[in-house]
Amino acid sequence: MQIVCLDMEGVLVPEIWIAFAERTGIPELRRTTRDEPDYDKLMRYRLGILAQHKLGLPDIQAVIAGMGPMEGCKDFLDGLRSRYQVVILSDTFYEFAAPLIAQMGMPTLLCHRLKTNAQGLLTGYRLRMPDQKRAAVRAFKGLNFKVIAVGDSYNDTSMLLEADAGILMHPPENVVREFPQFPVVRTYPDLRAEIDRAAAGLTGFRD
Repeated sequence: MQIVCLDMEGVLVPEIWIAFAERTGIPELRRTTRDEPDYDKLMRYRLGILAQHKLGLPDIQAVIAGMGPMEGCKDFLDGLRSRYQVVILSDTFYEFAAPLIAQMGMPTLLCHRLKTNAQGLLTGYRLRMPDQKRAAVRAFKGLNFKVIAVGDSYNDTSMLLEADAGILMHPPENVVREFPQFPVVRTYPDLRAEIDRAAAGLTGFRD
């Protein structure tokens, strides 16, 4: 039995923080997990900038309301789910992801939660668990699944390394250089072909 674990931002939807940076004109918020391997450091950096500019969750959600999945994403997911179990493993937050997941047909999403005050300003965040993507892949393997994982950034590499097969979907060159063992694809047809290729070599249950 096989399960496909997909990252969300950069694989299925545009990067939310980059979209917000462009809308607000704050270039510092363009920094993502493609640039910074330390997720806690990145989030503390983001929260500091938001506090400095007095921007909160409603401001970010207003930008997300105008976003949608990448072109071809919904058809790709529908086709993938017709053959495989599919779970989205993301380091985004449920407060960000809900409208985007709805547009994708409500696939299963495991991510994190934000903390806000009465004014809607972000005061922190609560991780579902440390390194949750790798932990989820390891748990699926413990349930006798063969796991294919797809991501694009530094924060995806631990789950790609843990999975039975890992694939990078239009990653930045710095990630490609550091993790040359993973095949690189840049379109949904190529991604589906690479998933099918990996699945063909992972038939049956785990030993």
